[in-house]
Amino acid sequence: MDDTMSARAAQDYVGETDAAIAPVAATERIDTLDFIRGLAVMGILAANIVAFGQPMDAYTYPAAFKTDPGDPGGWMWIVQFILIDGKMRGLFTLLFGAGLYLFMEKAWAKGATRSLQAWRLVILGLFGMVHFFFIWPGDILFYYALFGLVALACLKWAAKTQLWVGLGGYMLGVLFNVGLVMPWLIVDTPFGESSPDMLAERARMIDEVEATLARGDVPNAAIASGDYATLVAHRLTEQWHEPLMSALLFGWETLPLMLIGVALYRFGFFSGGFDRGKLVRWGWIGLIAGGLAHLAIGLVVRAYDFSYYAGLAGFFGLSMLPRLWMVLGLAALLVAWAPSATGWLGERVRAAGRAAFTNYLGTSVVMMFVFHGWALGLFGQLNRPQLYLVVALAWVVMLAWSKPWLERYRYGPLEWLWRCMTYRTLFPLKK
Repeated sequence: MDDTMSARAAQDYVGETDAAIAPVAATERIDTLDFIRGLAVMGILAANIVAFGQPMDAYTYPAAFKTDPGDPGGWMWIVQFILIDGKMRGLFTLLFGAGLYLFMEKAWAKGATRSLQAWRLVILGLFGMVHFFFIWPGDILFYYALFGLVALACLKWAAKTQLWVGLGGYMLGVLFNVGLVMPWLIVDTPFGESSPDMLAERARMIDEVEATLARGDVPNAAIASGDYATLVAHRLTEQWHEPLMSALLFGWETLPLMLIGVALYRFGFFSGGFDRGKLVRWGWIGLIAGGLAHLAIGLVVRAYDFSYYAGLAGFFGLSMLPRLWMVLGLAALLVAWAPSATGWLGERVRAAGRAAFTNYLGTSVVMMFVFHGWALGLFGQLNRPQLYLVVALAWVVMLAWSKPWLERYRYGPLEWLWRCMTYRTLFPLKK
């Protein structure tokens, strides 16, 4: 991601000696960002694994599984909904905003302007397009780059302005997303029987579910059979608009969280500027309150048998506000705990965070080898518990390679490539 920077591996505008002379507080801040980022990139795989190994619609709609989901009562769906879905992306977005400002802080110190960061974001958007069309259509890099450009224009605002605009924008998104509850009310509740017009709309929306699921038939069959050429051609001709649609869907969350991340960074949130006791207390309050709200939403979705529109209402229409509580709560707790995570596991998580860009895109490539028909061909064959086993194995790989690599090399492979493209210079990779 844009914020995959560390005191040792990403001084994009400050020179190779800056890490050695940086204040201890700055190093601790970077280590904290790396630690949270490492956990987030691992968590994002847990969120995305169903969409890697099953049709994309199975992410919210268990009936779209091509095999028995292996989740009696849907309790694993609910646990993932509470603990993982949206929270890891939210953490990433906060860190992305913090990374935007961290990069520009160093650039401004050298007399550079925001044009350097803008060019860097354009390159990130290109990575996102390659990711979407040739690797996996669940890309987030494109709209991160898009809204990063918007956030870039706001970096010189006062920190309080960034915070309040971010919170206000997020609340507008909450109000906007409440409208996504309406399809569920029409299709699954007595509200859809209140008039002949409502009944007609219900019938139309039920038919639309079948049409929506059918749109995945070609790419799903191409993945299962290993017909990569057909898969790419379909994305280029039939799915080309989806990155823009994702930007519209997630923009209400993405841009506000970036601005909140910028403000928190400037307030010293990531570098010991907040009382640890308060971080822990308010972190648990946000986590528990948001978790209970998610549990209630999950139980409602379960009561409607995880129907298509109930799932969408739960994911997008009802959970956005408590998701903010959980994201901020998780961030507070991780900031409080990160300095004490100094053992072998903590160091490996930090290394995974320093190579988060490589781990994020690399995971998508590895999942192609696991699920596409030209490789292991497991698409549509694994149930939810088996997919979680794939996640655990992928985590082992992330933690195993990142630290040894960064002990020998200055950057992760894609971090290095991105840096070279940003400055149009071939930088040394090996230490």
